[in-house]
Amino acid sequence: YQRRVRGGRWGSTQENVFALLALEKYFHVREGKVPNFHASVWLGEEFAGEQAWSGRSIDTKQLKIPMSHLVEGDKKQSVKDLVISKKGEGRLYYRIGMTYAPRSLRSEPRDYGFMVERWYEGASKKEHVQKETTGEWKIKAGELVRVHIRITNVSRRYQGAMVDMLPAGLEVLNPDLRTTGSLPEEKKSDHHSHCWWWRSWYEHQNLRDERVEAFASLLWEGIHNYSYVARATSVGVYVVPPAKVEEMYSPEIFGRSASDRVVVIA
Repeated sequence: YQRRVRGGRWGSTQENVFALLALEKYFHVREGKVPNFHASVWLGEEFAGEQAWSGRSIDTKQLKIPMSHLVEGDKKQSVKDLVISKKGEGRLYYRIGMTYAPRSLRSEPRDYGFMVERWYEGASKKEHVQKETTGEWKIKAGELVRVHIRITNVSRRYQGAMVDMLPAGLEVLNPDLRTTGSLPEEKKSDHHSHCWWWRSWYEHQNLRDERVEAFASLLWEGIHNYSYVARATSVGVYVVPPAKVEEMYSPEIFGRSASDRVVVIA
């Protein structure tokens, strides 16, 4: 359904009408019975909560379970089943998610459909951006930094989204703004295809204060390069989250780079 949509619409008004008619038919088949049920949740042997629904509504109910209830005691013995039951008529829609913070600020790269790499380079003076033997990046304050991201996927992917968080000491430069001025050009071999023709793999990008985003409705198998320029504005030590790529409507297909440690020096 979503994969056939380009630019938020179909090719004609007639296609839009048939899509709406199909959605109406789907609703009457899928939601033929008016909700009138009672839902309960158990975590292992413990009762976690319950909720009753009567009539159609778009309201949502949230049940929070502390992390301590999930990992208490011995790890092997602390594995518990999460059971959701429903009694009555109608459909129950639910989402299970987890919000957590890792103990270590060091994140290793992961490849679950995308391999993602990220590195930094001096845009005006190469020697002002250096990677130490410890893996730490040292950047001179005031320097223009070109951030490189390489995405590799061995299968065709749809509705891809890339997000790269900036270190707090760097400020992205948007070339579309008049106040940005001219930026150093990137070498063609670093970013362009070796074919006689070339175009960007992404269809839209956002250059924000704290992150950079790029989106593509179709990602052919292969290697896709992306880069942008930022300026080192604040001296300090910064932990940079991994760059991440995922299929927006299949988020289990994703990949991320390693996290980085950036030091901006005077």
